Amino acid sequence: MSTQTRADVPQKTPVRAALASFMGSAVEYYDFFIFGTASALIFPHIFFPDGDQAALVMSLATFGFAYIARPFGAVILGHFGDRIGRQRVLMFTLVLMGAATFVIGCLPTFAQIGWAAPILLVFCRLLQGLSAAGEQAGASSMSLEHAPDHRRSFFTSWTLTGTQGGQILAALVFLPVTMLPDNDPFKYEWAWRIPFWLSAVVVVVTFYIRRTLHETPTFEEAKAQGEIAKIPLMPLLRDHWRDVLRVVLCAFIAAVSTVFGNLAIAYGVEVGLAQNITLWLVVVANVVALGTQPLFAMLADRVGRKPVFIYGAISSAVFMPFYMLSMSSDNIVLTFALAILTFSCGYAAANAVWPSFYGEMFSARVRFSGLAIGTQLGFLMAGFAPSIVAALGGVQEGGWVVISIFTGVICLIVVLAALTARETKDVPTDTLGIRVPVEQGR
Repeated sequence: MSTQTRADVPQKTPVRAALASFMGSAVEYYDFFIFGTASALIFPHIFFPDGDQAALVMSLATFGFAYIARPFGAVILGHFGDRIGRQRVLMFTLVLMGAATFVIGCLPTFAQIGWAAPILLVFCRLLQGLSAAGEQAGASSMSLEHAPDHRRSFFTSWTLTGTQGGQILAALVFLPVTMLPDNDPFKYEWAWRIPFWLSAVVVVVTFYIRRTLHETPTFEEAKAQGEIAKIPLMPLLRDHWRDVLRVVLCAFIAAVSTVFGNLAIAYGVEVGLAQNITLWLVVVANVVALGTQPLFAMLADRVGRKPVFIYGAISSAVFMPFYMLSMSSDNIVLTFALAILTFSCGYAAANAVWPSFYGEMFSARVRFSGLAIGTQLGFLMAGFAPSIVAALGGVQEGGWVVISIFTGVICLIVVLAALTARETKDVPTDTLGIRVPVEQGR
């Protein structure tokens, strides 16, 4: 047992934890989203033969390969996050993601080395997936355990707001690439590589910010009292298996983000929108979400996590068909308005709340593992949503029907799973994850 005393436990620093989580998530998802954008617009032409519809499906599938690695990464990184601390694991995930992304920018193309090119691409994508498996779970655990009890949703929401920042930066960096004409050889030879190389700069800045953050008081106190599990997976599956399953199903909501941020880009181009317009849709919606997500999180601190999360799922399903239809309407203003409504005023509600909603289901000794494993299994749906829907005809003329039905079914599953959860907004941080009778937990 550790000889550390309660007096040695560090104080909560919610603002610093939220900033570190925001920046780390921004880096991770800058890297993640430039891959997603490139998989829709660039990779079908350089890493696969022909550049036809089959190449697009294969390219979008490489985006999904990261989600295969994520459950394995969740088990490994979740174990160490609950054993040695959140902060150390978060430093590792940051460096791993940055290195994998930089290497992608250096890869030779299909024309140069044949099928070895997409194989190397998939390998780097798997490394990105391993990193992302621990990033959000670790950052959410860190922010939640540093936050005051009555503002946990607000402070943990900055982890996911960081993902919006990363997606904005990724889209802005890719805009100059999309503006180059398709017959310009520079576009497919060198220009697309620059966004991947620029990730190194953001990683260095975030590394400096994150390394100064202390471990959470909750984890340090658990360590001082000898409550750290030797194999966190065992008590997680014994005491929290229902919560893990619930998080898996609720995490399907992330498919809305990949549909909006990746699949809709390809569909928009198919129905006549310029590539740069499709990216501006993503940028504007995410910029607005930077403001709406903290507001939704503040609302969740007042009325509860469940109603805000469920609203986000329902509104995503309702608004998506109108957004997709507007892409072929020749009314750009309407398309931008519906993009904001669907993403910033709909999906953003669920996105802002899930770090606290999921994290509060688990006790401190298994929180990192529970968040990581539950979300990453659920995110498999998000990872393969673009390739599944593309294979069903979702990026062809009239594909809005397939996209809308897919989104509706996903959101229905999410709502049903969320309804089974207990409301935890009034539960003190130290007693989160302790089993209570259902009537007391609602």
